[in-house]
Amino acid sequence: MAYTEEQIEQIKNKILDALEDVIDPELGIDIVNLGLVYEIRFNGETGEAEIDMTLTTMGCPLADLLTDQIYDVMREVDEVTKTEVRLVWAPAWTVEKMSRYARIALGIR
Repeated sequence: MAYTEEQIEQIKNKILDALEDVIDPELGIDIVNLGLVYEIRFNGETGEAEIDMTLTTMGCPLADLLTDQIYDVMREVDEVTKTEVRLVWAPAWTVEKMSRYARIALGIR
């Protein structure tokens, strides 16, 4: 099924909402508020979603755990037929990428 641009934006918002259920176990905050999700692309023709994300450090031992959680929550988004998670390192993650909520929760100003 082909989706309109407006529908695609709504689906991307549903994807973002689902990704808020992926919690970094070390910090106890979701990957969206941590600023780890850089971009979401959704193909309205195929239902395929691509998620560009980063980690707080390049050698983060949680990479597999977080990507597994992403695949799990993406199964709950009906419009998505396939998910690809791409780890990217540019631009580098910084504390400034965190939401106000995340900074307050972690005691960072």
